[in-house]
Amino acid sequence: MSNPQGGRAGRVLRSTASAVLIVLACVLVPVTVITVWVHDIALDTDRYVKTMKPLATDRAIEDAVRHRLVDAVDVRVNGKQVTADIAAWLESQGLAPRAANAVKALAPQVDAATNAAAERVATRLVESDRFETLWVTANRTAHSTLVHALTGKGRGAVGVEEGTVTLDVGTAVDTVRKELESAGVGVASKIPNVDKQVVLFKSDQLDQFQDAAHALDLAGYWMPVITVVLGAAGVLLARRRRRALAKAALGAALGCLIVAIGLVIARRYYLDHLPPTVLSEPAAATLFDTLLRFLRVTLRTVIVLGVVVALGAYLVGPGRLPRAVRGRAERSADSTARWAGSHGVTTGRAGTWTESHRRWLTIGVVLLIVLIFALWNNPTPVTILVLVVILLAVLVVIALLAADGRRSAPGTPEKQETPA
Repeated sequence: MSNPQGGRAGRVLRSTASAVLIVLACVLVPVTVITVWVHDIALDTDRYVKTMKPLATDRAIEDAVRHRLVDAVDVRVNGKQVTADIAAWLESQGLAPRAANAVKALAPQVDAATNAAAERVATRLVESDRFETLWVTANRTAHSTLVHALTGKGRGAVGVEEGTVTLDVGTAVDTVRKELESAGVGVASKIPNVDKQVVLFKSDQLDQFQDAAHALDLAGYWMPVITVVLGAAGVLLARRRRRALAKAALGAALGCLIVAIGLVIARRYYLDHLPPTVLSEPAAATLFDTLLRFLRVTLRTVIVLGVVVALGAYLVGPGRLPRAVRGRAERSADSTARWAGSHGVTTGRAGTWTESHRRWLTIGVVLLIVLIFALWNNPTPVTILVLVVILLAVLVVIALLAADGRRSAPGTPEKQETPA
């Protein structure tokens, strides 16, 4: 004779374990998204270059780099000395002192003309294809840049020191120097070979971010597996697995939504507290948005996926609305099959076979879509919507074939004569 109390205690323990595992998985989903972002962007050179490449043609970044290049070149001509020398030579050639004094008064214009030449050369450089090539080459060579920025390890064009992240633009400075020399600005040859840097951002909390990022990078390999295993175990232990799956999906979506909102708040806080060493708010905003672009896309993808999975779990359930939706779909399929049959369009054995194996066909199609999504490189919300549309289209075809199989099956002649 079974022990009802023992059975009840086992069910309570099982339900509790299921709830704990599902909650833990929902909490770990956004953490997993962040770890994957840190790991992939930091260690995948092509992905990092692809992320940073658009900045080469961004207006805010171009302006910031142009100003920094002009400052880095630091071309200074002593206009007063130059005009004095010219005036002295002209006087020695018989020029009137009054005219020589007029030449000396042109000193500010000489300084301005020299600086304007540097400005033109720098502008032409940052707006040319050569700058994009320099930008991409520098970032590809420094493929460990983001690792260095987030963990403080590695070397490259980006430097991290005392909470300040800088980009070395020494190659661009050399290019501007050569352009100035070609334009006839001889003093440009005296520009010293020193490293010039653009401050990308600065934060007193960067050391803390580095420690957290280092831990996340180490967890990048295992977090997705651990999260999936915990979530699957929680669903399998649940008494009502369909409902547990829907709750887990919505919980994961909610966790990612909270992180997405946190990124919006962090962006606003960062821009409101920009240190004076950062060149401009637009440039800082562009950099922030570019570095976090894939993280934001992944968060939105998980949110959409969670909603889609929860909605699917609900529609296959026993509720009144799901039953009504499924009944309506079946009646529509039957009606379409009868109409097609009345016009001489039948599926023959294919329809009968589909009706007999419809359950396994449906499961197979769903698993295939899940596999395609799992193997998809860098999925987006659009990817999910496209796969859902494909899934629905295939399910419609299966339903139509099965409906014709039912219509043509022996023992159902009355269905064949029912008007559409």
